[in-house]
Amino acid sequence: MTAISDTRLEVLPDPDALARRAAAWLLAAAMGKPGDFAIALSGGSTPRRLYEHLAGESFRDSFPWSRTHWFWGDERFVPPDDAKSNYRMVRDALLSRAPVPTDNIHPVPTAVASPEAAASAYERELKSFYGADRLDPARPLFDVTLLGLGSDGHLASLFPGTAALTVRDRWAAAVVSAQPEARITLTYPALESSRQVAFLISGGEKREIFARLRRGDETLPAARLRPVGSLWFFADAAAAAAP
Repeated sequence: MTAISDTRLEVLPDPDALARRAAAWLLAAAMGKPGDFAIALSGGSTPRRLYEHLAGESFRDSFPWSRTHWFWGDERFVPPDDAKSNYRMVRDALLSRAPVPTDNIHPVPTAVASPEAAASAYERELKSFYGADRLDPARPLFDVTLLGLGSDGHLASLFPGTAALTVRDRWAAAVVSAQPEARITLTYPALESSRQVAFLISGGEKREIFARLRRGDETLPAARLRPVGSLWFFADAAAAAAP
């Protein structure tokens, strides 16, 4: 194993401090980039706190909503109003509470025939936004990609042992056997095409898996990510403590 290098780690006291710091970091990234600003979002409770802070008084009036585009790193193949939908979570926490133009919201289309059809449709959406069919390392697809770390080392919906881990010729893929609900996930090439990638990691239950990730244990899907830009870890004290 080779430890991950060229990364930045910030340890915050607790999940709320982590969310506030990540919100400030995201605002700085958005304000530092002229023109369109594209974000790939993560699901889960830790990012939800971040989204709620963005929609709150401290950030709502200063974030460049009009030029920010919102994408999803993965999604369950469920209707958009389903309680398990990542889109619904972000809508409830952020998008419905901030002045976000409807045309800037790019959810995974789950009202289609199959997860495979959803993945193909989302890939077309991504390519249309990007303006090309091939990713250029010098021109990343996303400005920021937000990720969580699963207890098994997965990121987005790239789970251990699934075929999607090896997909390099697609930007999105269906994952139909790893979880109770089928998933649509961005593939490594799309996730890696980002100026900045940030993992948000909180809780003592993530301590051991986070330590393995930081050691570069490539049996973990998260440790195989090689973004074209910088890689950040925002962790709370419980997750970052030595196991």
